[in-house]
This record gives sequence, structure tokens and C-alpha cells, in this order.
Amino acid sequence: MGDLGDLSGAGVPELVLELNGRTWTLDPSRSYSLGRDPQGDVVIDDARVSWRHATITWNGQGWGIEDHGSTNGTYVHGARVQQTQLVPGTPVHLGNATDGPRLNLSAAAAPQPAVAQQAQQAPAQAYAQPQAPAYQAPQQQPQQQAWDQQQQAQPQQQAHFPHQQGGAAPRPAQGAAPVYGDRSPTTFHQLSLGHVMRIGRALENELVVSDLQVSRHHAEFRSMPGGRFEIHDLGSHNGTYVNGQPLPKSGTALLGPNDIVGVGHSTFRIVGDRLEEFVDTGEVSFSARHLTVTVDGGKQILKDVTFGVPEKSLIGVIGPSGSGKSTLLKALTGYRPADQGDVLYDNRNLYKQFAELRQRIGLVPQDDILHKELKVSTALKYAAKLRFPGDTAESERAARINEVLRELKLDIHKDKKITALSGGQRKRVSVALELLTKPSLIFLDEPTSGLDPGMDRDVMQLLRGLADDGRTVLVVTHSVAELAICDKLLVMAPGGSVAYFGPPDEALNFFGYTTWADVFSAFENYRDYDWAGRWKGSQHYQLYAADIDAVAPQSVAMPSPQQMRPPKPQGWGSQLWTLIRRYVSVIASDKGFIGLMLILPAVLGVVSTVIPATFGLAPPKPPSQFNGDAGTIMLILAVGMCFSGAANSVRELIKERVIYERERATGLSRSAYLMSKVIVLGVITAIQGVVICAIGFFPRDLPTEGLLMPPAVELCVSVIALGFTSMMFGLVISSLVKTAEKTMPLLVMFAIVQVVFTGILFQVYDSPGLEQFAWLMPSRWAVAAAGTTLNLGKLMPPWDRDNPTNTDPLWDSTVGQWSLNITVLLLIGIACGFLVQRLLRRHEPEVMRAGK
Repeated sequence: MGDLGDLSGAGVPELVLELNGRTWTLDPSRSYSLGRDPQGDVVIDDARVSWRHATITWNGQGWGIEDHGSTNGTYVHGARVQQTQLVPGTPVHLGNATDGPRLNLSAAAAPQPAVAQQAQQAPAQAYAQPQAPAYQAPQQQPQQQAWDQQQQAQPQQQAHFPHQQGGAAPRPAQGAAPVYGDRSPTTFHQLSLGHVMRIGRALENELVVSDLQVSRHHAEFRSMPGGRFEIHDLGSHNGTYVNGQPLPKSGTALLGPNDIVGVGHSTFRIVGDRLEEFVDTGEVSFSARHLTVTVDGGKQILKDVTFGVPEKSLIGVIGPSGSGKSTLLKALTGYRPADQGDVLYDNRNLYKQFAELRQRIGLVPQDDILHKELKVSTALKYAAKLRFPGDTAESERAARINEVLRELKLDIHKDKKITALSGGQRKRVSVALELLTKPSLIFLDEPTSGLDPGMDRDVMQLLRGLADDGRTVLVVTHSVAELAICDKLLVMAPGGSVAYFGPPDEALNFFGYTTWADVFSAFENYRDYDWAGRWKGSQHYQLYAADIDAVAPQSVAMPSPQQMRPPKPQGWGSQLWTLIRRYVSVIASDKGFIGLMLILPAVLGVVSTVIPATFGLAPPKPPSQFNGDAGTIMLILAVGMCFSGAANSVRELIKERVIYERERATGLSRSAYLMSKVIVLGVITAIQGVVICAIGFFPRDLPTEGLLMPPAVELCVSVIALGFTSMMFGLVISSLVKTAEKTMPLLVMFAIVQVVFTGILFQVYDSPGLEQFAWLMPSRWAVAAAGTTLNLGKLMPPWDRDNPTNTDPLWDSTVGQWSLNITVLLLIGIACGFLVQRLLRRHEPEVMRAGK
């Protein structure tokens, strides 16, 4: 299409736009954007209007309006349209077919380039304030319903073109699929036959994407015979996506005319021989439609929740206990998808495209998601190492960390331990972690819980600033002191339904109370009242939610769990090494824990030396005597090692549960996480075993010869193996309990049970049922391994004085029996490891539970 710059002087009719008493004369030489964006040409301050709602332009034959996939739609003659021709007198409504802001169009009496130029240089702003609830509920006409169904069933014809001041706009592409709700391409790239265009972060790529979520050499577009193109992944870390679904690593996909390719925060679409790029800068809309969650027994804990969030908004969510706030948050973030309904990220289905879109969503749980023992900069360094691609240079990660710290005014605290910060500052650090990957949506669960009013205000002002900087922020809170700072307020009623959605300053009047305490008391006193029905019958509902609620949920087939699961930004080995280093740093920063780890085995070893053993652990002289103290000494050492090993790990998973849940959603490997615990705790437990053995065996006489190794080494191997297996049992306990307080009683119970089933206190063998149950006890096999080295079957007095040859078969002093005892002991520990891995799945986002 040729240049349109001179059309205004060639007799092309100008169009006069009138809105809320303001008038603009539109010049055909350029396009005009309508929406809530202050940088647009016609600014409409109405909650139902999207940030960049629509564009009016001269297409060479006439004036036309194009809706950019806005949340609430553009309506002509009461019917929702995507793109249509305009003629003077055409009634156009934005956001609502009945009472949305109306554009009145008429032909200009004569060309007025001066007026158009003035509009171009200083876009006028029109403010169409929402009318007070004095209107009739709009009735959706049958033809409008049919139109909506058609729009959902068929790909919408939509063109995207950048805003060009005073210049021509590229010709809209017919049949092109929408990429973002109302986005125009950020830039264009020309493709030619036989050409390969490589995409990546490195400067030598043909298409350089400055995004740390993108690998240095990420993917490439290849031309195919017949004018077709394909996308080939170059082994990227965070994946290449086609229509929201990840390509296999180093995989290839043939692209159709409506296919969309996602790379980091950028999305690409091929239109003819041109590659259009859309960059997600954070200004995205977000909506939930008819979300319903049903638990076992058919009880609904979330009921038909619908609301829409415009760009750059701060949304507060409040409600009494049992109103489904946490369930709603999990549904909105994809942690626990709703059983019915849709979550739309700029009109893209979050559940269908979770693997790609999860990188653009940040979640700050109520509990801190960082290790408090680390310095701020150190904690963020390890988080960035886990979240960014494996080929990201340390300097790149450091630059991003410093950028986030400056943005949140944490740079002066970066060398402080997180434990030394105030509650508000710690919450800022958690927010900083999420901002590392530049998310467009940020969800926060009770960020002001436990904070004083001053810190409460500081945190809410921080969130207000994040929204103003171009992000959409949703915060679940119990505090009502700073709700006025929010753009919209969502009030949940008991049972999980919506009681109100709209401006916070209108909420109390809506409920008819003067304080929120009265509102919450009403929720409690009238739990059976139909709060949702009252909301849907209100004028506020018609103004702020009716249009979204009228759109039926999209009927789409969900992809398989394997397709929804996001790729891991780091390789398994790289994640393991990072996790080991972080865990060692956490332990090294806790001097009290280090001291306890060394003192506990030393004390247990010293306790064993209190037992007066005339003959030590060696066979007595003369041979006809027995050494009954040998078994008692091994009992004390074995139980001490059981307690020490289990105590090392019994709190390690429960105290990091929130951190694990969040990191798992960002691509953390479950097996790498568990293995890092096993390796670090295994080394610590082995050191403790050496300390216990050194103190416990030093004053004792040992046998002169062992079965495979020196007796002291064989006994130490038995004790260390017992400590390792007990440590794995501690991880099982830690993955089972819901609170850290429950670990100590279970730890004590575990140690006591080990005492009973060692085979030292009473005869265990030849006791049907009891003997088989004892096989599950680590102490049984560890004492048996030590018994083979010491030959306890001959050293201890027999249980049956009349038959001294009837001894415990696990104590037979043979190489085979010693090897069997150690093997079974280690197999029990390995089985515990597999059990822990299965138990960890319960604390993961559902979409991640099929992964490793």
C-alpha cells in the first residue's frame, strides 16, 4: 500500500468524532488509537474500556474501526464487532452495547489539516466518567449472542499495526490470528526464501532479543519450499512455544498462517514474507470467567467467579475465612486450575498455555520464599541462577539483580542478612525475587500479614508503584486500611462466590454499612444469604462485570500434562550443583546449627563410654565367659546415630515447603532438589558417624580381625549406614507433616521404636510377625551388621540357656551376612528416598506433578 501522507489534501473526507462533549477532526493520513492509555489519541477514562481498545483509520476506501481484542468489546448497532467500516451517523459503543462510552461520527464540512495536526501533536483526552448506577441492565440481543459464539468458534480476523505519528500504517493482514488482546506489533522483520533467521540473546543472531529468559542461541525460522516456514528450537533452556505448547528440545514445527511462536517475553507471527514481533512489556489485561472449583464430595469451594482486570491495575481481594481467597489465587495462577471456567492472560487461555505464560506470572506467598539465613544479594543470586537459562553470564544476572534492588530501594540492604530486615523489607525482598524475570502479572497472598500499620501502608504503596510502572498486581489481604489505594476491589462471600467487584470507595455503600467490620459480621451472621445473587442483581454488576460474565467459557480441549509442564531453565546437573551450593551456604551461615551438629554426636558418643565394660567389645578371656556389655554399648551407639541422623533432616523439607512450591512452579527439578538434600545431609551424617565411632570405640578393646576390613572400619560403616537411613526416614517425616511443630514428637517416637527392635533387649528372631516387622527397622540391620563383626551371637549370653547354639541368624559372623545386612540397610534408605519424592508431589502445582 502506498504512502497515505498526502491524502488529506487529495479530497479524502475527514471524520468528526464526538465523545462526551469533546470533538476531534480525524486526518486520513494517520490512525487514531482509542483507550485508557494516556499516550493514546483519544483517552477514555472508563473501567470498561481497555488500555488500547480500538483504532480508527482510513483504509484507502473508507473509514474503519478495528477492535484490538478488548476485554469488553466494541459494539456497532448493538452487535459486537472486530473490524467494520464506519459511515457518518454509525452508533459505536465501547465496553458495553447499551451504556458504554458512545462515539458520535459525522462528516467534516471541510478538510481541517490544522486541527488534525494539533490533535497529532497533542492528543486530546476525553474522560467519560462511569455514570452512577441509574440505568437499565443491558439486554443482550439474540444476534449479539450469535455473533459472540461465532467469534469464539472461528479465528478472528484481526490486523495489527504500530502507531506511526503522521505516517502510513501497514495494510491489515486478512485472516491473521490475534496475538494479544489489543496489541500492535512492536517491530517487523523481513523474511526471504532460502533464508534462516536465528533468534537469541547473543549479538551475532539475526534477530537479537534482549531478554534473560531467552537463550544465547534460542531458535531459528527456516524457509521451506512453497513459501512455508518452520521454527526450529536450538536446544533452548526455557523452551520455544508454538500456540502456547512447548516444542521438544531441538525440535521443529511447520508453521501455518495463524500459528504463533513464543520466545521468552516475545511472540512472533509470520504474515506473508514478514515476521511480526510482539513484546510483552507488562501492560496486559487479565480476566477470570466462571471459575468453579469442586472438591471431593461435590462441594463447591469456588462458585462462578468472574471479573476482569485492565492493564496497569492494582486489585485487592478481601473476604472472611472460608470465602475461597486462597483457592481463587491458586486458580488464577495455575497452581490448582479451576474445574470449570477460564483464566485469560490478555485473551490467551492460561491453563492451555501455562508452560509459556508461567514465566510472565509472579507469585509472592504469605510466607517468605527466600532463605532467611542468607544475605539479600546472595539469596537473589541463587534464585537468579535457578530461574535464568544456563547460558546466562554471571555479569548478566548480577546486573539484573542490581536493577531490581534499585527499583525496590533495597540496594542499601543488599549485604544484610534477611533475618536482620524488618517485616516490610523482607516482603520487598520476596517481591524482588519475583521481579527478576520481569513478570507482567504479580499475585501476592497476604503480604501485610503480621505487619504494623506503617509497614502495611509501605507495602501497599510499593504494590501501587509496581502497577503504575506497567504491571498488573492482584493482592489478597485481610487488611482493609489501605484498600483505597487499589483500582478495583473484589469481595468474596462465604462459600466462594463474588459479593462485590468495583471501585473500593463504592464498596461500603454497596453493602449498606459504614465499616468493614460490619460487612464481615454480616457475612458471618447471614452465611446462607445469597450474596452472589444480590451482586448479580445490582447496578454495580452491570457496570463492572456483566459484559465479562455474559461471555460463555471457551470450549477448549486441555493439553496433556506433559505439554503443560514448563521446561527446566537449567539442566539437572546444573540445578543440583546450584542447590548444593545454596544449601551449604544456608548451613554455613547458621553457626548454631553447625555447633549442634558437632556437639550432638560427641555427647552421644561420650554417653556410650559411661557403660562399664570390663572386656570392651572384644571376646572375653577365658572364652567360656560372655561379654553382655558389648550388646548394650552397640545399642547406645546405634540409637544415638538413629536420633542424630533423623534430627539432621526432620525439619529440612517442612521449613522450605513454601520455597519449594514456588521454585517447582518455575521449573525446579524435584529429583535435583531431593538429591541436594541427600548429598549435603549425607556428608554431615557421615561426619557425625565418624565422631560417634571415634569417641565410642576409642576406650574399648576391639576384635583383632574383621571380616572384610579392620573391625573399627566395619563398625563405623555400620553406624554411618544407619545414620544415612535414619536421615532418609527424617526426610519422610518432614514431607509428611503439615507444620514443623509436629516433627519433634515423631522424631522421638522413631528413636524409641528403634531401641525396641534392635534385637538386643529381647529375642526378636523366631518370633512370627514380630521378626518380620523388625525387618523394616534400620536399627535391626545396623546392629546385626555390627554383630557379625563382633560375633555377638557367641559374645552375648544366649537367649535359650538350654540351647546355646540357637542364636540370631542375622549375627552370623560371615562376610555374606555382613554384606547382606549393610545392603538391606541401604535399600531401606533408598526406598525412603523414592517415598519422599512421591510425597513431595503433594506440595506442587498440579501441572508439575507429572514431572521429575
